[in-house]
Amino acid sequence: MTYLHDLNPIALSLGPVKVHWYGVAYMLGFMASWYLGRRRIRAGRLPGISEQAFGDMLFYGMLGVVLGGRIGYVLFYAFGDFIHNPLMILRIWEGGMSFHGGLLGVMAGIALWCRRHRLHFMDAMDFVAPLVPPGLGIVRVANFVNGELWGKPTTGPWGVIFPHSLPQPYASMPMQQLRTLHAQGALDVFARHPSQLYQAALEGLFLGLILWAFSSRPRPRYAVGGMFALLYGIQRFAVEFVRVPDEQLGYLAWNWLTMGQLLSLPLIALGLGWLWWSRRQPTLQPVPAAG
Repeated sequence: MTYLHDLNPIALSLGPVKVHWYGVAYMLGFMASWYLGRRRIRAGRLPGISEQAFGDMLFYGMLGVVLGGRIGYVLFYAFGDFIHNPLMILRIWEGGMSFHGGLLGVMAGIALWCRRHRLHFMDAMDFVAPLVPPGLGIVRVANFVNGELWGKPTTGPWGVIFPHSLPQPYASMPMQQLRTLHAQGALDVFARHPSQLYQAALEGLFLGLILWAFSSRPRPRYAVGGMFALLYGIQRFAVEFVRVPDEQLGYLAWNWLTMGQLLSLPLIALGLGWLWWSRRQPTLQPVPAAG
């Protein structure tokens, strides 16, 4: 039995103020990173760095995610819309964030933090990598709640019918009428892969477990960051095959290459390069905090 998407993207309404699940997801993601990061700091996985200094790092990372993610989305996916309406770059609550842009923003923020604390950039990146997947998974669930970034058609019983993806006249019908048609099986032909949930499972759960286990014992510099870049790039490249490309871009080449895949190729190469380079790098030994 397919599922008719009927979720409200607004978590809370307080008069004219509306709190979107998308914003809540980012808050929960940062909270998860803060909790896991404090555990790693107390275990001495970044020697010489206090919890207060880690809090500063997280702040730099948060700025990098938001600014880099939004700027990256505009540059990679919606530059034409930005030219016609520059203020659209501020509407983060509507969605439209680029992981690859956010990653560049985080790297820039952490580089500034490392310069201030005189720490090797990759020691910080290796420390941060296991903290990222929970937030990625939560945000992908928020993408599903928003009914955006849906997948290609599927005949599987796990298919989801996204009202915004329906052709006319169905797209203009009230939800109650769509529910009736769905109960009759009339909408099953429009079911799509819930690619957002695939990504939540891969980027959030699977990647998180692998990285946490991989980083549970000391690894050479570049190794943990390299594993993150490689696995994320491969997973993102694979999921794009069942995900509808952004409407304003479509396929970039060969009727299958998407912008997400194109941006993931350098990430895969970077991950392989870092893992290869890690073989000649020192291993940072943990120094647990006193008490």
